[in-house]
Amino acid sequence: MDWTSSQLRSLVELARRGTITAVAQALGYTPGGVSQQIAALEKAAGTPLLRRVGRRVELTDSGATLARHAERILATEAEAVEELERGRGEVRGTLLVGLFATAAAEILPPALRRIHTAHPELTVHSRDMDVDEVYDAVASGGVDLALGLDYPDVPIPRDSALRVTRLHRERFALAVPSGWMKGRDRAALADTRDLAWILPTADSYYGRAVRTACRRAGIEPDVRHEVTDTAATLALVEAGIGVSTVTELMLGLRASRFDVLRLRERIERHVVVVCRASAERRPAVAALVDVLGEVTERLPHP
Repeated sequence: MDWTSSQLRSLVELARRGTITAVAQALGYTPGGVSQQIAALEKAAGTPLLRRVGRRVELTDSGATLARHAERILATEAEAVEELERGRGEVRGTLLVGLFATAAAEILPPALRRIHTAHPELTVHSRDMDVDEVYDAVASGGVDLALGLDYPDVPIPRDSALRVTRLHRERFALAVPSGWMKGRDRAALADTRDLAWILPTADSYYGRAVRTACRRAGIEPDVRHEVTDTAATLALVEAGIGVSTVTELMLGLRASRFDVLRLRERIERHVVVVCRASAERRPAVAALVDVLGEVTERLPHP
């Protein structure tokens, strides 16, 4: 069959995510580009792989069958790349890294400088994505590795096909509009009982983690604004709209004027690097993971 890895990956992602738009976001294509990939794959396979159901599409039986085989084909391809690279013993080639906003701002720039100096024949490309999507993106081969976040209160599901390595631990503090808790440098979650909150949605790992900590402290946060973007959250706190949780990395995204109080409760998040188990011994992947570890080792620790 005359098909490409990109076409197979688009099909695998469609089986995982269910919509052309979600696949486009995960792989960094346009929806039209994904549709073209699937159309070309259908031509190569000689059979319809999708059918339209209302405004959505779903895989045909042939599409589901090919998607299952495509996962194995892509995994075998990744293993072949790893073995060839290990045989050469050289750190070279191109890696695509998935990452979230604070990692892009605080971790990626120094890591790129270090990797360029240490391994000039290794080219690193990056793709900004929703932090909760990075695990699926690595598993499907959409990116080679990714920086993600893990929360002890709501840990990410562990997949034997992935390797998750903790790079850095951060403790959350409470961001409070100036003057709301004047004269204090520490607060308890119970102190926010009558205050408005700004948090990501409850179906995000971050949103669930903070809500879980609040409920453990005996309160239900009054979430008035559900915001995913960290810079926007900081701006809302500065404007006196409500309180939120912050870490040192988050505070580096935007110069803001509000009070930051230590929380009596311990709420943490871990910055992690994720790669496929079949790729962790690739010289290029191992070199970049080492550099990311060196960079995050220099970040402030709680």
